[in-house]
Amino acid sequence: MLQFRAIALAVAGSLALAAPAFAGKLSIVIDDFGYRPQTENQVLALPATISVAVLPNAPHAREMATKAHNQGHEVLIHLPMAPLSKQPLEKDTLRPEMSSEEIERIIREAYGKVPYAVGLNNHMGSAMTSNLFGMQKVMQALERYNLYFLDSVTIGNTQAMRAAQGTGVKVIKRKVFLDDTQNEADIRNQFNRAIALARRNGSAIAIGHPHPTTVRVLQQMVYNLPPDITLVRPSSLLNEPQVDNSTPNYAQPPAQQTQQKPRNPFHGVKSCKPKRPLEPVNASRFFTILSDSISQSALIQYYRLKWQGWDNPGN
Repeated sequence: MLQFRAIALAVAGSLALAAPAFAGKLSIVIDDFGYRPQTENQVLALPATISVAVLPNAPHAREMATKAHNQGHEVLIHLPMAPLSKQPLEKDTLRPEMSSEEIERIIREAYGKVPYAVGLNNHMGSAMTSNLFGMQKVMQALERYNLYFLDSVTIGNTQAMRAAQGTGVKVIKRKVFLDDTQNEADIRNQFNRAIALARRNGSAIAIGHPHPTTVRVLQQMVYNLPPDITLVRPSSLLNEPQVDNSTPNYAQPPAQQTQQKPRNPFHGVKSCKPKRPLEPVNASRFFTILSDSISQSALIQYYRLKWQGWDNPGN
């Protein structure tokens, strides 16, 4: 019996050494696809488990989404959403005050521009994702297209998970931004931080961008992952436990402002109205006033004097 137990322990130990358990799942998503095909093609040359998020109105959106799918990468829609900061907004940026119909239209058109998309994540969006009512409209639209939502977490009190309650939309959350700076050492540190979080929590999602420095770091590090970390697509994390630390934000979005027509400063000439009604004048009084006015006129006085001969110098 003791001999059997010793053999079992030896076999278990050898199996553990030969096939290390994957303690952490790491997912990497590269945003902002559709503008820089040359650099983006370098991303697509990386392992197919790296996913890409495509801006729907980018000039190469359809081309890069199709190419990514054909090379085995998972494709997401990278949809602009309103930030809290004041800055010019891209076309079809989702705003909290938009109607459900307008939000559904934008998501429907984005879905048509980014073929093979299975999920959607937010580009910017601190104002939009922190608004519960706005995000509820987003989740209702995503459910129609069977898309999951990857929350880029551009604000701490994001309402995405809360808004998805009651829908069939799965929500997962970013843990690390790889390239807040373009310094390769900083990007490596962020990559290692993502590995540590994946190891500690079981999974982690890191988001980067198709910058040359980011691509160089990925080329160096994704092929040298620790044996207990595996690279996965974000959709494989949809059933992982998610923690929602947000507090509900029930603030109503501001009413959508309608553009007012410019005021016309020219209103035409107004008629002058008397402050008091004019007193009526009867016919006899009218002719009396008219006769007096004529008799007192300068022309009548002149002819009267001439007739009387007052202007004759001989008199």
